[in-house]
Amino acid sequence: MLTSAYSAGVLGIDGYLITVETVVKHGVGRFDLIGVPDTAVKESKSRVQSAIENSGFVFSGGDILINLAPADIKKEGSAYDLAIAVALLRSMGHLPEEIDLGGSCFIGELALSGEVRPADGVLCRVMAAKNAGKRVFFVPSENAREAAAVPGTEIYGAPSLAAVVDHLTGRAALERTVFDRDSFERERNYSAIDFADVKGQEAAKRALEIAAAGGHNVLFIGPPGTGKSMLAKRLPTILPPLDFDEALTTTGVWSAAGLLPAGVSLMTERPFRSPHHTVSAVSLCGGGAIPKPGEVSLAHNGVLFLDELPEFGSAKADSLRQPIEDKKISVVRIGGRVTFPSSFMLVCAMNPCRCGYYGHPTRRCTCRPDDIKRYISKVSGPLLDRIDIQIEVPSLTYDQMADTEPGECSASMRERVIAAREVAKRRFERDGETANCNAEMSEAELRRSCELGPDEKDLMRTAFEKLGLSARGHDRVLRVARTIADLDGHENITVLDIAEAIQLRTLDKKYVNIR
Repeated sequence: MLTSAYSAGVLGIDGYLITVETVVKHGVGRFDLIGVPDTAVKESKSRVQSAIENSGFVFSGGDILINLAPADIKKEGSAYDLAIAVALLRSMGHLPEEIDLGGSCFIGELALSGEVRPADGVLCRVMAAKNAGKRVFFVPSENAREAAAVPGTEIYGAPSLAAVVDHLTGRAALERTVFDRDSFERERNYSAIDFADVKGQEAAKRALEIAAAGGHNVLFIGPPGTGKSMLAKRLPTILPPLDFDEALTTTGVWSAAGLLPAGVSLMTERPFRSPHHTVSAVSLCGGGAIPKPGEVSLAHNGVLFLDELPEFGSAKADSLRQPIEDKKISVVRIGGRVTFPSSFMLVCAMNPCRCGYYGHPTRRCTCRPDDIKRYISKVSGPLLDRIDIQIEVPSLTYDQMADTEPGECSASMRERVIAAREVAKRRFERDGETANCNAEMSEAELRRSCELGPDEKDLMRTAFEKLGLSARGHDRVLRVARTIADLDGHENITVLDIAEAIQLRTLDKKYVNIR
């Protein structure tokens, strides 16, 4: 008897519906599985047979043919086991024909005992199957909360194949998993670290507040031990909380990568990723035989922090140029092209030289001029041009270190950031823009919202000519100035706003003579 059941696959973070077709007929006992399966899918024949037998059903003899459609896409992984088992049970007569399987989707790996094991990318799979018209989903119990976040679905966490059959036949219903939107709003929180812990460094804090308000990229440069990493780790605490759509997309990326913690429905904190400088290009940008998201995608809607930037090497650092601009990254492999989202804030930190003390007021630099030049030149001009804010983080004085008064807390800084973003959001809505922050403004919006008066134009002309700004650098200065104006409540960009934006942009020019 021919039976069809449905599952879902995932390629990158994009899911697609899979039709599982099974035919059982009299024969010599052949068991064929077709539809471009990989090794894990081929091995499902043994897992499914053992799971059916250990769930109390007789595995009928004869010839068995299983087809996974569409046949032109390679099927990878073990998440199709449950759908294959359900379809076989119908073909073998263990499930009544009047049970409608057409509106349901089955996702999960089967253990030999019949238990349903968790799978990667369940959120992506459920979203794709829902868009294809499926409404009822049977997923591993560990993935049920994650799947329930997709609106318009009916999710059942399946502990075992036998429990799924009992639910379908009406013998014992599974408990439906419901996503609590109010609970998601309540659970949105921030980590325990706080800007109040940072001593001194008021200029760096101001720079990060501007960066958070406008979504701008940041480079910290300074000697060892000045708090560059400490400042970067606290940036997520002043960013606006994830909204539902952002949380859904971010969770989908982590789910596809297999990094979503068990039992989590949606991520409630903005991600902070800090790869070591020995990270491979594939780990940074994504890829592999089975393409997985890299660090630039795991940081989607959050912060990507590159400490010791020159040590990453030019090739890896420059590979960030395209995702910084496009907010997505495409990985091409033999099997095709996979696109991952990569809308992140880039924060980098570096020493001014290899020993770390070039320009230090009290410590002597032991590097030769050629060594300093080689070290600084590891960071390419095109990458620096894409970093809006470049700020020195100097060593603290003893009085600053001995000060026991806490600094301004993250909560108060976050309030100003959210208020500035709301100002920008209203402006974008008025102008029909789709940008989320000032750093993403289109050229048309830049012209509309960054009109300058005579004094402001004179200052920009002076900066452009004396600092040798590129066209991109010129526009990024304007975007930062627009953010500063939003933070300080200025309807139009003022000379002071431009002056501060230029001051935050001139760090690379300090080292121009040794580059």
